[in-house]
Formats: sequence, structure tokens, C-alpha cells
Amino acid sequence: MTTTASKDYWALLGISPGSSSEDLKRAFRIEARKWHPDLNKNDLKAEERFKLVNEAYAILSDPR
Repeated sequence: MTTTASKDYWALLGISPGSSSEDLKRAFRIEARKWHPDLNKNDLKAEERFKLVNEAYAILSDPR
């Protein structure tokens, strides 16, 4: 992603900061399924949202 705006990854996944890793994984799976490009053919907004959801999960699930 090349955007410089700060993102609220917790809000993007619909959970509060400090949620458990199980809640994080569950929220990620729900959002990823909802916005997956295979389920939203020719929808560029859905594809972009899917990328953001993946980015959010990658950052929030990192133990560091």
C-alpha cells in the first residue's frame, strides 16, 4: 500500500484494541470472506478492501 494516511486496523476489522488473538483471527476471516475478490467479481472497491483487511491482519497478528 502506498497511502500515507494512518489506518485504524482495529476498526477496519471491527474489533477493539487489545482483543484476543482468537477474536482477531475470527474478525479477519469474516472480513476476508466478505471482501474476497472471487466473491465480488469486477468490484475494485472490494478488492482494495480485501487488501486492507489482509494488511491489517498481518500487522496486528505480528507478536512484535
